[in-house]
Amino acid sequence: MTNARSVEFYFDFGSPAAYLAATQLPHLCADTGAELVWKPMLLGGVFQATGNRSPVEIPAKAPYVFEDLKRFARRYAVPFQYNPNFPINTLLLMRGATGLQMREPERFRAYADAMFDAMWVASRNLNDPAVVGEVLAEAGFDPARVLALANDPDTKSRLKADTEAAVRRGVFGAPTLFVGDQMFWGQDRLDFVREALGA
Repeated sequence: MTNARSVEFYFDFGSPAAYLAATQLPHLCADTGAELVWKPMLLGGVFQATGNRSPVEIPAKAPYVFEDLKRFARRYAVPFQYNPNFPINTLLLMRGATGLQMREPERFRAYADAMFDAMWVASRNLNDPAVVGEVLAEAGFDPARVLALANDPDTKSRLKADTEAAVRRGVFGAPTLFVGDQMFWGQDRLDFVREALGA
């Protein structure tokens, strides 16, 4: 566990709310002198373990949720659009994130930015491995190298273990943020995160 001068950011690229949080957290942490700790997890595994599910699976809720996310994107002045290829299986993407954190941490942030952008700005079909390869190449990565990292048994084990640890900690969705022992769920709780860092 990290200290109260850090923000632990549990995320999955398949969460549009996690994308919005990712656009704001670096600034928030810079403003407050806190460290941003990126914590990849597999949201599908979290849902399975907790009995939760995506709002888009609830017909009466989905249109409202995306309209609300668009409101926040306008407030944050960041691009955002619904990806018509959704839902997207993020297992490979999250393994890639975990593999880079383990082996090439200096390149992790560029990878995360590229994946969030491809998913929630450019509406790329990341269900297609060929498209994932294109996104990686465009971001300056060797697709074969990232694929090898993603498929490494150590990477697979780490993502599984990190997802299970997130659930044990109380995580049930994305994004989930921790400041010390305080948990905040949702990108619309960033004001509370800032308050916690100030305290």
